[in-house]
Amino acid sequence: VQLVESGGGLVQPGGSLRLSCTSSGRIFSMGWFRQAPGKEREFVAAISGSGGSLFYADSVKGRFTISRDNAANTVYLQMNSLKPGDTAVFYCAADRDTWRTSTDLRDYDYWGQGTQVTVSS
Repeated sequence: VQLVESGGGLVQPGGSLRLSCTSSGRIFSMGWFRQAPGKEREFVAAISGSGGSLFYADSVKGRFTISRDNAANTVYLQMNSLKPGDTAVFYCAADRDTWRTSTDLRDYDYWGQGTQVTVSS
């Protein structure tokens, strides 16, 4: 299984970015995590295989939206009202248990290579 992220970049505070993660193989539950320099990788958002269950970290609730297009094997993370504190490498991850939306990175079986998001003026 390969996960390929895209969409990262440099954006000013208050701006928006949309990350994409395209997977090979079957449908998985998907999650987005991020890791800032010197910090542990942390949960951002997750979506079940059907797309019917979503979960967000409190720090991004109301600003980020996770969605998926199963026909395209792609999961998206729309990020609005970005803050400097959102600066991190963002990773998508796939969980073979398609019913759950786990916040625990240990539940995820496959990981992408990461894409850098930098929020700065």
